[in-house]
Amino acid sequence: MSTPTLAHDSDDRRRRSTRRMLAIAAIVIVGVLLAANAHLVYVAFSSQPDCVAHLKGEGEHGTYRAAKSAC
Repeated sequence: MSTPTLAHDSDDRRRRSTRRMLAIAAIVIVGVLLAANAHLVYVAFSSQPDCVAHLKGEGEHGTYRAAKSAC
């Protein structure tokens, strides 16, 4: 009579262990995504480029220039 109970306990432990591992994996993945996004925001705000010389008049075809000068 105790055999079905032992098998049931083993299944419960296995399910709890699987759920725990999935929860830990989900927390780690969310943590990595949050850290990556925080780093992206930090780099975006800390690396503002200075003004550079650029064409202010009509540009030639195929050359790049600022759409609207910030300086």
